[in-house]
Amino acid sequence: MAHHTGAILQRDGETFGIVTRVPGGIVTPEALENLAAVARNYHVPMVKLTSGQRFMLIGIPKKDLAAVYRDLGSLGERETAPCVKYVQTCLGTDFCKYGVQDSVALGLELEKRYHRVAFPAKLKFGVSGCLRCCGESYVRDIGVIGTQRGWTVVFGGNSGRRPSPGTVVAEDLSTNDALDLVHRLLEYYQVNASQKERTARFLERIGFERLKSELLTLLPYIPLDDVR
Repeated sequence: MAHHTGAILQRDGETFGIVTRVPGGIVTPEALENLAAVARNYHVPMVKLTSGQRFMLIGIPKKDLAAVYRDLGSLGERETAPCVKYVQTCLGTDFCKYGVQDSVALGLELEKRYHRVAFPAKLKFGVSGCLRCCGESYVRDIGVIGTQRGWTVVFGGNSGRRPSPGTVVAEDLSTNDALDLVHRLLEYYQVNASQKERTARFLERIGFERLKSELLTLLPYIPLDDVR
């Protein structure tokens, strides 16, 4: 159960957890220092890294929620509707010796485009700069994976109670085409999904053939032979 601010009620039924917003999993030393100061000032029992490359401050009394959000600054942005929870990225090409595509730049662009956009259910993105897939792209609602020939886009992955890998929708795309395809997939999902229906269950319900006939075959950058 969530508070109206987006804070998450904890097991004790009295305290809450606040999940921070950390685009691309990248945080500055100044933001870390502020996070530590907030945790000390409000006697937060636990600060934990989440699987989505965010911080969670756990055990906050209801009376302190507004003040903690305020003092966290940009890290403390509220989530009050189904939206993109995070865009997980690997190190990409700036630092990782295996990176072949700039996953950080693409991930930050996706974060900027879809931050605060409402969807039928929560979404999680994963962007990986190579086939090692450190961004866990195959088990995210939207996955993008870099190869020597461009980007592969994956749709409908899930790692929850009914885990399922996403479906490869297109390969060897330019950055602009990958961004366009993600936009069209999300637009199609917004129009056709039921409320609270995650992309994995949505794709199971409608079937890939319907997605292909109603969307993918209309896109000029996906050769018909590649729409499988």
